[in-house]
Amino acid sequence: MDVLSSRILLRPSDLDRSRRFYRDLLGLAIYREFGPPDDPGLVFFLGQGLLEVAGHGAGRPGRAVMIWIQVRDVHAEHARLAAAGVPVVREPAAEPWGLTEMWIEDPDGIRIVLVEVPAGHPLRRDPRSALPPGRRTRCRITARSTERGGLAPALPEPVADAQIRTRRALGVASPATA
Repeated sequence: MDVLSSRILLRPSDLDRSRRFYRDLLGLAIYREFGPPDDPGLVFFLGQGLLEVAGHGAGRPGRAVMIWIQVRDVHAEHARLAAAGVPVVREPAAEPWGLTEMWIEDPDGIRIVLVEVPAGHPLRRDPRSALPPGRRTRCRITARSTERGGLAPALPEPVADAQIRTRRALGVASPATA
């Protein structure tokens, strides 16, 4: 499988409470917001991965956590996985938000969403193809010193600015001043 990106999907019972927990208490930086402005879903940076907190969980608690994997060709993966005997919960289908998704489950029942992002969709990107051979990333690891003298990863300026604006609007102290 040629994985382009992935994230953990969390569908909480109380979206607002979970947004406040991950954004304000844990202080995770926001990668993107989507959906209605009065009740947005948030995707957070989570180390080398992403955590999406959106929607509302229904049914068994195990359905509140899913794995999201972006692939190049969801139809090819469907054919390959079905031929290998992997139970397909839902065949590939075009979603209203512009992605093509199919669902499978791991042996313990954890839902895995395989996603193809069509050309022209805002999520479409695969920086590996534009890199010189042997180079896996465009990013350079940088650090900034904190008031405690340790090192913390530097946030991209738009993310840092958005996080500061969000904290100010909510009246929450930033981690550096708390």
